[in-house]
This record gives sequence, structure tokens and C-alpha cells, in this order.
Amino acid sequence: MDTEPVRHARRRPWLATIVVAAGLLGGCGTSAPPSPSPATLAVTAAPSPSAAAPPLAATTIPAATPSATPAATPTPAASATALPTTGARPSVSALAIRSLPADDGARIVAVTKVDARTRDLTIVSPALGRFAPGNGPLGRTVTVRILLPSQFAARPAARWPVLYLLCGAGGDHTEWTQNTDVEKATAAMGLLVVMPDAGGGWYSNWWNGGRGGPPAWETFHLVELRQLLERNWRAGDRRVIAGQSMGGYGAMEYAARHPGMFLAAASFSGVLDPAAEAARGWSIGAPDAMWGNQAARPDLWLARDPTDHPAALAGTALYVAYGNGQPGPLNAAGAKRDRQEAEVGTESAAFVAALRARHIPVTADAYGSGTHDWPYWQRDLHRWLPLALRVLGG
Repeated sequence: MDTEPVRHARRRPWLATIVVAAGLLGGCGTSAPPSPSPATLAVTAAPSPSAAAPPLAATTIPAATPSATPAATPTPAASATALPTTGARPSVSALAIRSLPADDGARIVAVTKVDARTRDLTIVSPALGRFAPGNGPLGRTVTVRILLPSQFAARPAARWPVLYLLCGAGGDHTEWTQNTDVEKATAAMGLLVVMPDAGGGWYSNWWNGGRGGPPAWETFHLVELRQLLERNWRAGDRRVIAGQSMGGYGAMEYAARHPGMFLAAASFSGVLDPAAEAARGWSIGAPDAMWGNQAARPDLWLARDPTDHPAALAGTALYVAYGNGQPGPLNAAGAKRDRQEAEVGTESAAFVAALRARHIPVTADAYGSGTHDWPYWQRDLHRWLPLALRVLGG
């Protein structure tokens, strides 16, 4: 990864003196009515496969058409009755569930059917261990919401392109479906939409004073969850990723740390220069545990800062949207200036400048007036999805 220590010395004059004050950036937004009470199915574990499913050939798709390779293992809908997309919810008994574990033993222990396309997967994760945010009769667990392609049951041999939507620091696996029309927007797109919880963990494998260990959110999202989706929910190998606020950070950080894993990455009001943000007095998660003490280990912070590694994003279709914090057309009357959006707007502009200095293409939507809230992120999603589909079809 490109570190450029000389440039850091010029651009990071604050490394020797850091004062971190109170404040929190994260996924703020309006609340929404709770989801109707769904039904939950226990999952029967299956023996671990001897190897991960072989990579699938890239598929040319006009609007994210899945590849038609046979599924290597039984899938949650392989023996299911076709599910209607409108009208009354189908019976839970229509689904036959069998779960294959990830390589490290992570497994789906329950599947909750929310509606015809929406499932909540309850997962036991060795990577998160006791830091998994859920705690119930199944032990410490983490939840991932998925939206199935409309033709998922009708095409049991197909594998599907994957859209990851990451949550903000104050959100969870429900926030994209509660605060946007993502279900309607993707209904005809032939995508498996994946919305994982992130536990306020900043999409990182935590430093923990050099000990490492849980929580390892990066390992959960990109190894355990990816394998579970490929082995049980027919996820393909063509992926795009987006997120808002902390999730925008996660989208760019994951794409930079794993070149080639995602064909496109998008940040909506993302925290794209966290080292500089902390130096300006904002608090980010549990900083010492996540990335070490910033004054003592600035190298760890810079290693987790997308603005310091633009070269790692070459070849990824990039999209960055942000406002300036002033009330805009999607705000209610009387709205005031939003410090959070002003901050991430400054960071996003620095990130875009770093990319362009390296001649790395990026689509930037610096839309001016706008605040750190869901009406803008829904608009961002709608503006970005056509680009994501073009990349998946190419």
C-alpha cells in the first residue's frame, strides 16, 4: 500500500500534537416505523466444505443478470416454492434451510423472513466473539439483512451480483430499508443486496494494544460473511459497495485494502480522512483500541485512512457525494447548519483531490447545500445505482 512518508510530513503537520475532544460522527437519520414482526427459522448446520466454491466467470449483464452456473451446495431457496413479490406474505414453511459454515466456523444460526425479499441472517462469528452486538438465546450474534433478487426462487441455479450497503456508526442492519426505498429501487435489478451490522467498529480489525483479536469487523464482513453468502445464498463474485457516514469510510477502506474485490465503491457523506478529523477535535469510536493511540502510533491511523492511500483504489469505479452542511432542498424549514456534514464535506474534498492528483478517475457529486441525513443519502443512492449497474454489466 502506498504510504508516501514525505507527503505525510507535509500534509499532516498535526502528527506531533493531537488533541481529541468530544463529538461523534455516524449514521444519523430520521427514525422509521419498526418492521412487522417476522418469523424466524432455525438453521440446520451442514458439514464444512473441503474448499470454497470456485470463482465464477464474469458475466455480461444489461441490468445485473445473474450467471447461470449451478450452485455447488444446497441453498436456502433451492427447494423452495416460488415466492410472490406482491400481495400477502408467503408462508415461512415454503423455505427449506440448510447452512454451510465459513472456513473458520462462522455460521448462520437463524433466518428471519421479514417479507417476500427480505431476510435477516443471525450469525455466530468467531471474528467478533464476545463483541458481537447481539446477545440472546443463541449467544453472541451479529445480524445481516439481505434483499433477495426478485427472481431468486425462480432461478435456483443462478448466482447473483452483490451490492453491499454499509451502515453508519449509529445504525445497524435495518437502517437502509427503514430510511430509504432501496427495496423498491433494486426490485428489477437482479442484485443480492447485503446490509450488515457493523457495531460501531469502524470496519476494522482492532489493534487492541498490539494483541489483535476480536472484534475483527473486516474479517467478519469480507471473509466470514462473504463465504456464508457464497455457500448459502448464491452470491456471485461481482461485487459493488457503498455506505453513508462511517459506512462511506468502510466502502472506500475495504476497496483500498482489498483491490479487485469490489468493482465499484461509493461514499455518501463518508468519513474519508479520519486521522485529520480526529486532529480537528472529533471523537471516532474507541480510537485507542481500534487503531492505537494517535500520538504514539500515527502510522496505524494513516494505514487506516483512505485519503493517504489513493493509489490502492486505481481500477475501482469511485463515486463520492457530499454536501457543505448548509440546509438544502431536502431539509425541513428552519433547519440549521450541520457541523457533521461540513466536516465530512471537507474530508471528501481532500479525498477527491488526492485521487485526482494521482490521475485516478472519480465521480464527485459536491452538491453544495445539504446536511448529514437520510433524504440526501437516498438521493445519493439513486444517483449512484446506474453507475454501479454499468460496472456490473461491463
